[in-house]
Amino acid sequence: MSESHDHNDHSSNNNGLGCQHHNVNFDGASSAYKSRLWLVIAINAIMFIVEMTAGHQANSRSLQADALDFLGDSLTYGISLAVIGSSLKVRSSAALFKGISLFAMGIWVFVSTIWSIYFTQLPEAQTMGIIGFLALLANVASVLILVAYKDGDANVRSVWLCSRNDAIGNVAVMIAAIGIWGTATAWPDLIVAIIMAGLFISSAYQILRQALAENRRPKLTN
Repeated sequence: MSESHDHNDHSSNNNGLGCQHHNVNFDGASSAYKSRLWLVIAINAIMFIVEMTAGHQANSRSLQADALDFLGDSLTYGISLAVIGSSLKVRSSAALFKGISLFAMGIWVFVSTIWSIYFTQLPEAQTMGIIGFLALLANVASVLILVAYKDGDANVRSVWLCSRNDAIGNVAVMIAAIGIWGTATAWPDLIVAIIMAGLFISSAYQILRQALAENRRPKLTN
């Protein structure tokens, strides 16, 4: 692509963690972006196995919720790769699927966490803290790998939001571990899991809103 196109692809608007104005022209059709996405998929797949195993052993609902997010990210990033270069209609439809999946994940985490209030054991705070920190390192790496592409169409932006959610979730898991160690109750773990469910649902809304808007757009010149 031309030098001006690269500038548009990598520009950011200092919106922090918000979802305001963004460059919808970049559709991911870049070899550099694809290579970075493959790397992030590998990181997420490995961490899903590590965190889900540790979550079961530690009886931590928030750790298991975060592990599920790693799995969801791996699958949706694969979808993102598959539709790169496709029409705006196809890309926005893929983003719609991811938004619906993220919403369903949030509902599942919320319902299962409420269920765990009545059927739960005290989580292992030490395991939660160690694995949460390891997952945080993995997700900070993913965020840094993708930060140059945080603005783009709904398909590209959904990838960024998923990676950002993971990093926030890991910090929350470590906070929960400290809370469990200090209170000797499971409540910090359950509260963090509910907060993570809310974050999933909020991000799903952002992705769905942009994807629906792009679906209604007749044509967008890339």
